[in-house]
Amino acid sequence: MFNRQFRVINRSTLLVLLMVFTQNSVFASKSIEQAGDALQILVPSVAYATTLYLNDKKGQAQFYKAFATNLAITFGLKNSVAKKRPNGGIHSFPSGHTSAAFQGAAFIHKRYGLQYSIPAYLAAGFVGYSRVESKYHFNEDVIAGAAIGIISSFYFTTSFHNISIRPLLKNRTITVQLSMML
Repeated sequence: MFNRQFRVINRSTLLVLLMVFTQNSVFASKSIEQAGDALQILVPSVAYATTLYLNDKKGQAQFYKAFATNLAITFGLKNSVAKKRPNGGIHSFPSGHTSAAFQGAAFIHKRYGLQYSIPAYLAAGFVGYSRVESKYHFNEDVIAGAAIGIISSFYFTTSFHNISIRPLLKNRTITVQLSMML
């Protein structure tokens, strides 16, 4: 049943991506921007909706922590760095759209498994592409946003299948912790 539920979600994400890539080239830039805007909301929404559908209370709590941390770090950096955008605006670093999308994709990956997160990662990657293509961000803004989103989810999320791998920073040393609940 678990696999069947995720196949429905994965097909929905792939359908959205297919619609994005089949747009008329005259409207491509605006369509790319709009698709990226929609996907940056859709990816974390699907991640959270999955916790509701599976009645995964622990996953809901972990999603809240990861989402809030991602939001705080992203907007804290945006306001403190105040980097100019390629289009002349401000608050380019890091990309909030990209951090939100990658936070959702990484949550699905860490909580439910890599095989279920591949469409979400593809959608998140498209969000990053759309931000550069639409002249809202530079490549480094998107890369930083993706890293913040992924780290936020990987830090707070444990596997639904009771196996956990997470980065730890102790005494200026980065290590990896592997945990299994029996």
